Amino acid sequence: MSENTTIIKTSQILYEKGQVALDLARQIMKKDEVHFIPLQDALTYFMNYWQDVLHPAFVSLSCEAVGGNPSSTTQLSAALVLLAGAADIHDDIIDQSLTKGTKPTVFGKYGKDIAILAGDILILKGMDTLYEACEELPKNKRQKILKNIKQAFFEVTKAEAEEASSRGKPDLTGQEYLETIRHKVAAGEASARIGAIMGDASESEIEILGHYARTIGTLMRIRDEVVDIYEPEELENRFKQGCLPLPILLAFKNEKTREAILESLQKKLTEEVIDEILDLVLDSKEFSALKVNMKGLIEQEKQNIRVVKNMKETLELIIDSVMYGI
Repeated sequence: MSENTTIIKTSQILYEKGQVALDLARQIMKKDEVHFIPLQDALTYFMNYWQDVLHPAFVSLSCEAVGGNPSSTTQLSAALVLLAGAADIHDDIIDQSLTKGTKPTVFGKYGKDIAILAGDILILKGMDTLYEACEELPKNKRQKILKNIKQAFFEVTKAEAEEASSRGKPDLTGQEYLETIRHKVAAGEASARIGAIMGDASESEIEILGHYARTIGTLMRIRDEVVDIYEPEELENRFKQGCLPLPILLAFKNEKTREAILESLQKKLTEEVIDEILDLVLDSKEFSALKVNMKGLIEQEKQNIRVVKNMKETLELIIDSVMYGI
């Protein structure tokens, strides 16, 4: 199967498995209107562009992989969509990200105050939805699910705090930042674990699927880190306001490369300057080592998931697609 075919098929699978929960999350947000037009507009805007099918797809796929009924996970998945959305809005405020891709963030479009409050409302709605989804579950299952969600979002918050405290830190290493990235994707692991719990999986199956999702989340974040180097506005913002992309931090291990990249970053980030930076980063032995490590992680996860009952080929297809384009 070609790379393009694999990527298209993976996108279709994630959409198919996650869209129902995303649609439910959007319906939930329409139930109780906020009677302040700018805030309501901000929430509507966010829910229209928030395309989080990944977390609910992890829930559904994990449930199905252990022989469970994925339709039983929809409300739980909708709660995760809302909670992850809140974290995303707050993350944009911390990073002062005005845009993502071609669209303004809630922070960029409506300002800091409205963005904070929009994120707060998503937390409240997410927790309310989570409570309703868990209300009828057996006590043991409910406790496991709530524990996983609590731990995951505590970990995400800790990672955001670590990243914020690392802004402008001259000695931040690529390995330190890579560890922060691993913590930032904790909600992905929790999603897979919750799906497995809902499917009455064994403890070993829960661990395997959770680890699989954590690895995918980490690899996807690394891919995003590479993409950010290609985006002049995002790269400039990260240079001035946040932490530089992971591949650049890894390349900094070579002092000459570090000096050359920093010199380029001081210039206007034209296409030519971006190409200079990319040549330095992508040709570095540190970036080559990162890609080798990523491929090793993928092969290990493919070995691990062979023990699950169902969906082995689908899970392999998804993780294979993560490296494409890097």
